[in-house]
This record gives sequence, structure tokens and C-alpha cells, in this order.
Amino acid sequence: MNDYDVIVVGAGISGLLSALALSKHGNKVLVLEKSKFVGGNCNSYMVDGFQVDTGAHAITHLEVGPLRRIMDNYFDYVPVFEDYGNYYVRTENNFMKVPSNIKEFVTFDVLPRKDRMVITQAITKALTFSTFGMDLSKQSVYDFMPGNLSRDTYDFIDTICHFLSGKDMKQTSAQRILAGSSFVRDSVPQEQLETIMKTNEKIAVETLPRTILPPNLHASLQTRLNKVANPFTSLGRLATNKVAYSQGYPRKGLKGLLNALLFSLPKTVEIRTGCEVKKILTDKGKVTGVQADELYNAAQVIYTGFVTDLPSMIESLPDSYIQELKGVVHTRSLTVWTGLDSVMNEFNYIGSEIWFKDAPYWAMPISNYDASLAPKGKQLVGFSFIIDGERNEEQQIRKAYETIYHAVPAIEDHIEMKHNQITVPEKAAVTIDGHFADVRTPIKGLYAAGTDTDRRSMGITRAAYSIVELLKKMNEDGCLHK
Repeated sequence: MNDYDVIVVGAGISGLLSALALSKHGNKVLVLEKSKFVGGNCNSYMVDGFQVDTGAHAITHLEVGPLRRIMDNYFDYVPVFEDYGNYYVRTENNFMKVPSNIKEFVTFDVLPRKDRMVITQAITKALTFSTFGMDLSKQSVYDFMPGNLSRDTYDFIDTICHFLSGKDMKQTSAQRILAGSSFVRDSVPQEQLETIMKTNEKIAVETLPRTILPPNLHASLQTRLNKVANPFTSLGRLATNKVAYSQGYPRKGLKGLLNALLFSLPKTVEIRTGCEVKKILTDKGKVTGVQADELYNAAQVIYTGFVTDLPSMIESLPDSYIQELKGVVHTRSLTVWTGLDSVMNEFNYIGSEIWFKDAPYWAMPISNYDASLAPKGKQLVGFSFIIDGERNEEQQIRKAYETIYHAVPAIEDHIEMKHNQITVPEKAAVTIDGHFADVRTPIKGLYAAGTDTDRRSMGITRAAYSIVELLKKMNEDGCLHK
């Protein structure tokens, strides 16, 4: 029988979180994945004795964010997260913590003194606007910057923007910088998630997922949430902000998070890999199933691939919706994984670093979180670069290594493993004009989920935000609970 309650297209982190949540609400779920592996960008694999992730990752909003809510309520096995640590900036002459408040900006000798004051004033201005409700999602970072800054300062700001949105300061919104720097913080209270999961009808307690936590267990959490939710604390964070707030890295790497998710899936979830969905089937404006190696029927389909591919899979999409999807902006990144023959003093820290000159990078020595990710006595460091569309991939890889050797000259003699990855870190970039699709599509019963349906945060956390939104919309439509 090929009849299911829900079919999930794609077994990346968004697809698997969708399958987990919907199955815990009593649905029989089929997950179809075209590749041989599940997890998408949330995965790890071995290269010459080193365990590399699919791109470098920092998991944000772990204390009160969407992934925490999903883990608390749906995971049977919860991964352990190590504290993320700090962000640093490396130059030829300095290695300093990235400033996140006024005091740190004053002593940030990487940039000229006058530029530090101007940047602080620009952040204060943006925070003031945001605190009083102004929408900064369409105002660029460049709009808040004066025209007399040094080249180093422009390069530094552009680098921060690139790694938060994939684009430069002219295309990155001020809101993205405020949120990415934790001056403005999103949260998902437990009470909010439980409201989303309740139906409008009175239902027996035993029909709810057994892992739902009762509200009275969250008193201490709610105290912290009240502080986070107060908009007038945003300006105060300029003096006390901590960038590393509620961030972590999963023990055993991304594979540890993925395995916890997979082990939590009930038997009502079936996953088929190497099974590409070619068509999403509809009848009279309503989804009926999908066509893959066979025909599979379901009243709800959750699509977690690139929303820009939907028009090629459905014949009945409205032209207006197709035009909207053309506004989604994609970016690519290169991650260079280096396996070192020893633990280097240059990477003797917990956290990550940026290099903002020439070809900017964001680097993480991930074996510092968990020594088992590298052979004994050795070290694993990942360097991520934004892909420049004007160069071919071989040129960009060559330029990346030249930058690494320039930034850390001693590393060249210690590299015993090299591994390069080119990925799409998020399926939509958070730019001034970039479009994000709605979780609801024009087809009844067809929903979209993933990093091109929600602009909050990045990576796995953004995917989790999209799943919370999916649960909300499906509940409103009366199809969350079986």
C-alpha cells in the first residue's frame, strides 16, 4: 500500500524534523530522498581519519530558540552541546575577540579609533529604530554607515555581512546584523509551541505527543524569556551584550545531532533514499501525492527542497507565485577542511575566527570541542569562504589556500589532510531584495519548509524556525493532528 498521511520530500534537517514532529502527532509519514544519504548539510563523514562536517556550523538560539523547543518536545534522545565560545578576528598583527559592546569596541585596535566610535553610533541608531518598532529588514547596513571610513573598516563590515547573509553591506539588511550579533534576539517560548500544537477541539491527553513538557516545568526558563522578550533591553545590550549567548556545537559533530534525531523517529516514519520525486500530484487545487519510483498518495505533502524547483514539479502553480519564487537569492560557500599533524598554538581556543582581508574566511577548530573528531594528538580546522561568481571553482579553491597560508603561515607545514566542499549553506540568502516563500503554498495540503521559508537566524536554527512555523500553519488548517 502506498497510502500515507504525510509525504515529506527531502531528508535534510528540515525534512527529518518535519517527519519527526508530524509522526509524533499520530501521522504515518513517508520521507523520500533523492541522494543515498540523509541529513543534507546536517551531517558528518570521515576523511583520512578526520570527521568533517558538511560545512562549518555554529548552532544558535540553543537556550530559548526553535531547535531547543523541538528537541524538548519531540526528541527521545537529546544531543549534548558544548559551549560555543567566542568569535575572534585575526590579522597579520592581532588576534582579538570580536567586539559586541561599547567597552570592547573602544579597545578593538584592529580598526582605527575614530571608526570604532562611528560604528558604535551606527549600531546605537539602528537599535533605537528597532526598539521602537521600525522595520529594518529593507534598510541596508551601508545606509547606516558614513562615507569616510577606512578601507579596513569597510572590509571588516563587509566580511561580517557576507557570513551573516552571503552578500555585502549594500545588500545585507541592518536587521540581519542586529539579530546575527544577538542585539535583537528571537525566542520560542514553551507556551507558544504548546499553543501551536493544540487543536481547536477538546482532545484526550493521551493523543498528544508523550514528550510534551508540562508548562509548570518551565518557570525558570520563563523568567529568562521575560528578560529576552522585553524590547527595551536591546539598547542595554550595547553595553553588556555577549555574542556567544546560547550558542553551541554538538558533541560528536553534526553527526551527533543527526543521530539523535534519527534515533527519535518512531516506526511510523519510513525513509527511502535514492528515490527522487519527479512530480507533486494535484487534483482541483489540492495535493494528492507524489510521483517518484512509484506513485505515493497522501493528503499532505511537505516539500523541503529548493522552492525555486517547485514550478518544474507542479503544473498548476499560479503565475504570480512562480514570479515570487524567482526572487529567491542563492549563495554558495567553500569549506576547506585541514587535518593537522598536531595541535597548533594558533588554534588554541574555543570558538571561531574571521580573517577579513583579501579573501575573507570564517574558521573553526572543531576538534577543540571534541578531540575524537581528529586522530589522537591531531587537530581539525574548517575554513569557510563565500563563493565569488566571477571565478571558477578551481581558482577559488587555490585562492582559499593562499589566504589560509597568508593568515596562518605556520599551518602549511602541518597539514596532512585537505578536503574541499562547495555547498549552498542556506536555500535563500537574507538580502534586502531577496524573497522567502511562505510555508503555505497555493496548493491545498502542500507546504514548504526549510531555509528558504524563514529568514530568522542561520542554518539548522533557521530550519527549526521553519518547522515551528509549519506546525503553526498546519494546526490552523486543521491537519496537524491525525
